[in-house]
Amino acid sequence: MRIGMILDKTFPPDPRVENEAVSLIKSGHEVFLFCLKYSDSEKDEIISKIKVKRYKSNKLTYKLSALAYTFPFYSKIMAKKIEDFLTRNQIQAIHIHDIQIAEAVVKANKTKKLPVVLDLHENRPEIMRHYPHLQRFPGKYLISVNRWKQKERLFIKNASNVLVVTQEAKKAITDTVEIAPEKICVVPNTVRKSFYQKTTIKPEITKKLKNNFILLYIGDTGLRRGLLTAIDGIAILKDKIKNIKLVIVGSNASDDVILKNRVAELKISDFVVFEGWQNETTFQSYIAASHICISPLHKNKHHNTTYANKVFQYMSLGKPLLVSDATAQKNIVQKANAGLVHTAEDCLDFSEKVIALYKNPQLAAQLGAHGRAFVTHEFYWEKTSKKLIDLYSNLSK
Repeated sequence: MRIGMILDKTFPPDPRVENEAVSLIKSGHEVFLFCLKYSDSEKDEIISKIKVKRYKSNKLTYKLSALAYTFPFYSKIMAKKIEDFLTRNQIQAIHIHDIQIAEAVVKANKTKKLPVVLDLHENRPEIMRHYPHLQRFPGKYLISVNRWKQKERLFIKNASNVLVVTQEAKKAITDTVEIAPEKICVVPNTVRKSFYQKTTIKPEITKKLKNNFILLYIGDTGLRRGLLTAIDGIAILKDKIKNIKLVIVGSNASDDVILKNRVAELKISDFVVFEGWQNETTFQSYIAASHICISPLHKNKHHNTTYANKVFQYMSLGKPLLVSDATAQKNIVQKANAGLVHTAEDCLDFSEKVIALYKNPQLAAQLGAHGRAFVTHEFYWEKTSKKLIDLYSNLSK
């Protein structure tokens, strides 16, 4: 089939979009990717055999996207571009990445009536409740999360098929939307074999960390990710594990200052390292240098139905995990027997679990080995993406 993927941002990067597109291409489909550009210098190109088609946008349209389900302007603007994309590329099936641009796709597809696969990367309405700009004027009054939720349910009901990232996300949908469960396909954000089979270790990273007991966090550092719990935990642990160090690889423009202020307030700057955002090619080196890899997510309706790709990156390289009891990640870590679980936002429980792994290196090694085996035998992209391939095989019949 000629599959038209719709993305309401620039590309690359987007690992899920690229992974899905590459897998579909390898199975015999053609994939055309509608995405945005903000300068005339960005041209259409082919990336990993994905035919990337870039459509011009601007800052005003970007701002209107936040109001997509308050006013119709964004959807009308995008619908014209998407209709052009569908026609020019003779698209036979549409694959929508998330709901922000979904209504525009519906408008563009009104006469064509092409099959639509709705790919829900996350529970967007629920995570929006935690956006800072929705907590204050004017966003608090202009953007209705409930309206987004209503729209999401409508798009789910009308889609040919729906993709989600966890079984918990599927259950959340079937509990609230009248939809046949077989229409929902679970395609998790797992790692490709190349991540753990073709590891390139950068000695400058491992060398600077080698004399410490490393707790590692990789990813976005927004407060809902739970790093204040880890930082408060370090204040407890520094007198019990003298060479402990929390290494944070990632950033968040609005929340990093809060994290750094907490470190200063607790006078633990010698025990916390902010590496900032790093290229993904460094992740293997940071993981290799670590002793425990963490994901201290807060519990909420979004985090309970998703897990971060880093969890599987950690596992694939044989590191023991310490994760919060956000439902989806707790379930997968316990299923794999790959780490310990602490109560979300509880720095005392967090620190006690760190000590348990520190004092029992044999347990830590066993958990790491279990995680590696789980990923390499069951939970790697080339295997978990088979459901995506099957979905399109059935769609083309």
